[in-house]
Amino acid sequence: MSAIVLGVGAGVFILALLWVLVFLVCVLLSRVSGPARATEVTIQEVEIKIIDKFFIGRYVLLAILSIFFFGSLFLVLIHHVLEPIYAKPLRSY
Repeated sequence: MSAIVLGVGAGVFILALLWVLVFLVCVLLSRVSGPARATEVTIQEVEIKIIDKFFIGRYVLLAILSIFFFGSLFLVLIHHVLEPIYAKPLRSY
């Protein structure tokens, strides 16, 4: 039988130890300035220009989705406001 300490098995203590070790490694690596592995080769920095080629298409898509959203919202509110109210039957003896 496995040894039980404080009502839990050995697996809980192994997992707790693993979590503590991972936490300590994260704390140690968060204090490191620069990359964890320094490379000897210097990398030339190239200026990258980001160009948005789909600018107009994105706004057309946004306009179409907005029209559908507001149209659907209008139809839901109309359905909510104009919901039929049925008359209760009168008691006839």
